[in-house]
Amino acid sequence: MIIIPAIDIIDGKCVRLTKGDYSTKKVYNADPLDVALRFEEHGIKRLHLVDLDGAREKHVINWKVLEKLVSKTSLKIDFGGGIKNDEDIQIVFNSGAYQATIGSVAVKNKTLFASWLEKYSKDKIILGADVKQKKIAVSGWLENTDIDIDSFIRSYLEQGIQYVLCTDISKDGMLEGTSMDLYSDLNCKFSDIKLIASGGISEMKEVEKLAEMNIFGVIIGKAIYEDKISLQDIEKFVLNSAR
Repeated sequence: MIIIPAIDIIDGKCVRLTKGDYSTKKVYNADPLDVALRFEEHGIKRLHLVDLDGAREKHVINWKVLEKLVSKTSLKIDFGGGIKNDEDIQIVFNSGAYQATIGSVAVKNKTLFASWLEKYSKDKIILGADVKQKKIAVSGWLENTDIDIDSFIRSYLEQGIQYVLCTDISKDGMLEGTSMDLYSDLNCKFSDIKLIASGGISEMKEVEKLAEMNIFGVIIGKAIYEDKISLQDIEKFVLNSAR
């Protein structure tokens, strides 16, 4: 299992929210590059970069941050937030993103999403499945839907979706534990996909348990910034996983 730290961006700064609520914004570092370099120093290979401004304004805004991190580190970066049209996704890949995480468009414009899968390949597109009580939420979690997580994923299996990033909004930023049952259930039902778990990770024991469940990847955010999980512990996990 791979560990993917998250950097969320507002006004070019590294921040974290609680349950996706913008009013809970807390700035952890004014320079995302400083954070990314520390991740890299501890053997981390992947990064989840979220444009929270873009998610709210419905177009990519912080692409220059992406460009900077790509040029100054060797991290493989998946970028999400504000990707709504062809121009947005072109900006993201032209700025050096390794993958793009798409949520809202996959819900609201299935034809456009399918065209991106075909154009950029299933290896480059991550289906973003943000859930609240197993229902999909979109637009930076500001808009709820009646779409069930299972049917949402299933609808894209025939189109070859390979990566699914599932975030339980009710857990995100709470540091109270992640939704083990949800991820176990999805991993059993959709064994062919590479499932990335996100939301609520608070200690390494949870990471280890997800690894035992053969989850493909886990995103860790606030637990790192609040020193609940150390970069040294992540480095040990990465080294052990490589053996």
